[in-house]
Amino acid sequence: MLELKPVSKDLIPKALVKANHYRLLNDAWQAESICRDILQVDPNHQLVLLCLILAITDQFENEKGRTKSEEAKELCAQLNSKFEQKYYQGIISERLGITALLRNSPRVKYIAYEHLRAAMDFFEDAEKIQPKDNQDAVLRWNACIRRIKEFDLKRSPEDNSFQPFLDV
Repeated sequence: MLELKPVSKDLIPKALVKANHYRLLNDAWQAESICRDILQVDPNHQLVLLCLILAITDQFENEKGRTKSEEAKELCAQLNSKFEQKYYQGIISERLGITALLRNSPRVKYIAYEHLRAAMDFFEDAEKIQPKDNQDAVLRWNACIRRIKEFDLKRSPEDNSFQPFLDV
């Protein structure tokens, strides 16, 4: 049977650079694979967890995006920083909203709106506890508003309790 080979703990910094490099090359699958290799030898490596969350969200456009979103949310719970937990949950919701807009199915604008509004709630929570030299949550909040305006997104008029996770 084929077995995975462990990476050297001493070479984790170089492997993380490679993972980020593959993300920049739009090869999120390879970045995800490298992150998983690193986490096998250092399961709580915070920078690797962040890279893995982003690599997973980079793949939301493919058919496995919805299942992967649940894993990304679970990974957020492993982050030590409450700010990062909220911020990256916002990133996940924001990217789910953007991905919804790419589909050609009924109600995508309502689904995208709900995801973006959920993201804004996470960004607002993150803003309350953000480090003094970090306004990333504010920048993402503003980007969500611009996307809502650009695509003229609105809450569904038929159902005020619409849940984005019911998106099919």
